[in-house]
Formats: sequence, C-alpha cells, structure tokens
Amino acid sequence: MSQSILILAGDDYEDLELQYPRLRLREAGLRPLLVGMTAGATHRGKHGYPCVTDLGLADVDPQDHAGILLPGGWMPDKLRRVPAILDFVRHFDRAGKLVASICHGGWIAISAGVVKGRRYTGSPGIKDDLVNAGAQFEDSEVVVDGHHVSSRKPDDLPAFVVAMLGVVAG
Repeated sequence: MSQSILILAGDDYEDLELQYPRLRLREAGLRPLLVGMTAGATHRGKHGYPCVTDLGLADVDPQDHAGILLPGGWMPDKLRRVPAILDFVRHFDRAGKLVASICHGGWIAISAGVVKGRRYTGSPGIKDDLVNAGAQFEDSEVVVDGHHVSSRKPDDLPAFVVAMLGVVAG
C-alpha cells in the first residue's frame, strides 16, 4: 500500500491549493486523503469546486499517515479554531513527518504552535502572523525547513509539490 498524505478540507478552501497537490500526489504514487470534520462531507472551494472528504477527524490515527497538507483560502481561519485539527498538526510535527502549508494554510501551523524558530513563507497577508509566532519569514516560492514545506500562492504550486515529495521521500 502506498503512503498516504492527509489533505485538510473544509468550506472555502482555495481550489487550486487543494486539488493540484491532490492530483500530483496521486500521480507520484502516494494516496492523498481528504480529511475534514466528518467523512463524506461535501465542501466547496472559494471558486465553487466541490470535494468530498474521505475521512473524518475522529476516524483518523495520524500515526498511519506520512504527512499533512494545509491548503489556503478562507478555510484556515475557521479550522485553526478546532483543537483536534491543531493536535493533528502537532502530531505530525513531533513525529518529524511532512507538515506542508500554502498561502493562508500557515495560519493553522501558527495556531498549532509549530512555526517558532523555523524558516517559513506564506501569503503576504500572514507575514506578520508568522513573524509574531517566531518564524523567520522568507519571500520565496517554496521554503523547506526540515519536515516543514511552505509556499506563498497558487503560482508556487509546482515547486511546492516537488518539495513535498522530496520530504516524503526522505
């Protein structure tokens, strides 16, 4: 069985930041799984593209997965308030597994308390939040710091996914 990567899903995700990595991860032989509050829930992206969650948070053991992807959009501002989601991110960080965020997805990593002392990037709109959380902000298409991978925007997706695959491959 191939390694699985959890992709966080909820209402108002940034369509490209969820769908593009999902397809590229599958293409690379990994199993991208959409995880949300409940399994089988339909969520619409900011631009209306739907996705259906494969798993609900309560049904997932993070030990069984190689990493987590935090897409951007307006979704992260809502989901960063859910303690179980923050616990998931902390688990992947403590285990040294992939923690990937793009654009506003970094808000979830900030709220989970896993960016302090790390090099990070994200949307310019969260630069101050990253800096105030103790991250060293870099305005680059992709930043890899150990098992953390971050990017700024949809245009950065090709480099972002290549970096994610590199971390998962070890």
